[in-house]
Amino acid sequence: MGTQITRLTRLAAAGLSAVLLFATTACAATSPAETEPDNKTSVPAPTGPINVVASLNQWGSLAAELGGDDVEVTSIVNSTNVDAHDFEPKTSDVAKLSKAQIIVANGAGYDSWATKSMTKTTNIVSAASVMGAVEGDNPHLWFSKDARSSMATAITDAYIKALPSKKKAFQKRLKAWQADEKSLETWASEFTKSHSNLTYAATEPVVYYLMADLGFKDQTPKGYTQSTASGGEPAPADLQSFQKLIEDKGVDVLVNNTQEASDATNMITGAAGRADVPVVDVSEQMPKDADTLNAWINQLINTIIDAVDPTYGCDAGTGDNTEGDASGENSSDTAANQSDSANDAGATYIRECKATNADSASDSANFGTDNSTTDTEGTTPSNEGQTDPGK
Repeated sequence: MGTQITRLTRLAAAGLSAVLLFATTACAATSPAETEPDNKTSVPAPTGPINVVASLNQWGSLAAELGGDDVEVTSIVNSTNVDAHDFEPKTSDVAKLSKAQIIVANGAGYDSWATKSMTKTTNIVSAASVMGAVEGDNPHLWFSKDARSSMATAITDAYIKALPSKKKAFQKRLKAWQADEKSLETWASEFTKSHSNLTYAATEPVVYYLMADLGFKDQTPKGYTQSTASGGEPAPADLQSFQKLIEDKGVDVLVNNTQEASDATNMITGAAGRADVPVVDVSEQMPKDADTLNAWINQLINTIIDAVDPTYGCDAGTGDNTEGDASGENSSDTAANQSDSANDAGATYIRECKATNADSASDSANFGTDNSTTDTEGTTPSNEGQTDPGK
């Protein structure tokens, strides 16, 4: 019995030794693999600048402002002599779009050609998608304060995704832009508060959003608006109604789209001239003399105000170029504060008094034009109570 126990003990010890030896051998065999360096090549972090292509120069301007030196922006439609509705991209344009890392588009049927050549790796930022607009809605979204703000955020998000190492720089530029936009909206809203029941008519519904934002009511005959929105010619009866509206001075201002000139629009603007109804010429594309999208919008608002109330925000009885607050008061303290704000945020938009005499409306109507036409326009989805005329 004692002999059997001794044998079992020896067998158990031998088995245990074998197990330990196997484990030790296994560890020794696997240790080198665990300590071997990882020879896999790591994916390099993306470097700038980001290749950005915008369908329209107005959105391209915003993209460049937000991206700074960290982006290279190319705008396909960049002239007021081009009708974006009928634009057909060249082979070189298609090539640029196909190579873009980010495409900034308008959408809502306005520039559908811009997204046809995008690759699987292309990131698209669309104003229509951001705002929930669809084809058939008024597509002139760059005139909308809501669309501009939403697009600024969406573009910045796309930049951060494409170039994470520059996140702080992108966020800083966005913050500065938002301060600029706020200053623009603030002084424009002061005008709206002090001017009620203003009316306008338009040869094309391009300024629909901006005019609504400024408190203007659209009095354009509905039949005429529907015809132009669908790209057709207005019926004679609608054209006569429009002429009578102007001749009877039924609106405070007429807005004329210089990029859609025709016999009908010439007839309407001629009637406005005879009836002494102020005419503000506008364009759909941003003119070359505008530095940024918001600077252009600021010009347009000033031009519209000059047409209906040239003394607003200015020192009455002077022809000097003055910059006043919304109540028309000027002070050195106000100017100093505005200057400090401009240095911090990049730009401060305020009332720019070009003239305060009888010919101010005429002067402002020719402000910022290409080929003797004025480039203006506006919009804003905050248009409660008005029917979207489309186009």
